[in-house]
Amino acid sequence: MLSLSEIWYNRHFRSYLIQTIFLGFVTFLAIKLWQILHVNLDKRDIELGFGFLKDTAGFSIITHLIAYNEQSNYFRVFWVGLLNTLLVSGISILLATLFGFMIGIARLSSQKLLRFLASMMVETIRNIPLLLQLFIWYFVVLRAAPSPQNSISIFKTIYITNRGIYFPAPQSQFSAYYLSLVLLCFITIFIFFRLDQRLCLLKGLHKTYYRLLGWITTALTVCLLIAWIGTLTWEKPQLGHFNFEYGISLIPEFLALVFALSLYTSVYIGEIVRMGLLSVPQGQQEAANALGFSKWQTLKLIIIPQSLRVILPPLTNQYLNIIKNSSLATAIAYPDLVSIFAGTALNQTGQAVEIIAMTMAVYLFINLMISGLMLLYEKYTRWGNP
Repeated sequence: MLSLSEIWYNRHFRSYLIQTIFLGFVTFLAIKLWQILHVNLDKRDIELGFGFLKDTAGFSIITHLIAYNEQSNYFRVFWVGLLNTLLVSGISILLATLFGFMIGIARLSSQKLLRFLASMMVETIRNIPLLLQLFIWYFVVLRAAPSPQNSISIFKTIYITNRGIYFPAPQSQFSAYYLSLVLLCFITIFIFFRLDQRLCLLKGLHKTYYRLLGWITTALTVCLLIAWIGTLTWEKPQLGHFNFEYGISLIPEFLALVFALSLYTSVYIGEIVRMGLLSVPQGQQEAANALGFSKWQTLKLIIIPQSLRVILPPLTNQYLNIIKNSSLATAIAYPDLVSIFAGTALNQTGQAVEIIAMTMAVYLFINLMISGLMLLYEKYTRWGNP
């Protein structure tokens, strides 16, 4: 039989004991917080539950990608805010990636002026707080534009005002299902010509037939696009009594948020790209030069594919930061998820626990999805040149 001293000095026993004590403390703390929450909710006569999502919201939203009016319920508000958040985040990710790669390559350019300008851009933008840059874009740049009556006209089709930028809107006889079919064809082309046979989607199929299917899909997509373009008509913006009507409008809040997020994140991506390019041994470039590759061919076919293994993990962090930083939209009243759902809807209903929990769960789910997709792409790059 083991003595108490032998039991105490047993490494496994002490490890299990410490974990049990910590788990017990966390459980006790959670129970106490839950009790305090119930007491506070009872004092304010608030009941837990998601029934409030069916209630009428009663407020308008300036920008919405789906049908919405003041008679819509809070669940509709949730979806409007979520789609607005995804729209801003998606466009910002694309622009930040594009500008980031340009900045990273420019930082290693043989042209001294280009290298100096890229360095100055990085050192300036990353040392100014993102919220301040958002205010600069919104109040100093976009809100300083002329009124709709004195708008800046570009070819009499695009109008720049302090209420947004207005473009002609394409009108087509084809429905959204038609465009979805075109998008599906593009995805199919990507699978055929980009992923090739690495994912073994058509394992055992002869290479000639494999390529033939790809070309048939390409021809079908081109025909669909030509048919769609042939039916397009353009609805031009027209100046009404107070503002422009018709067409497509991009409000200043949306533009300021996209510009600030994209530019701020792009300089960090630029440094990540620069680090990744420098991680490739110099001998790779020398070998490419010996084979007669141009600088662009060397960069595209040799340097960038090898540097992706270093670039992708920190690049994922920047994408996640864009998703989270999009919540700064509240500062300029852009109707994102935090602003209209965790802000206006919360103040009207008082259901703080449910609304905050839903908002946190959405951000967590989006970030986990992005992390998973980037991880899959990172594994894909290990199979061969992407």
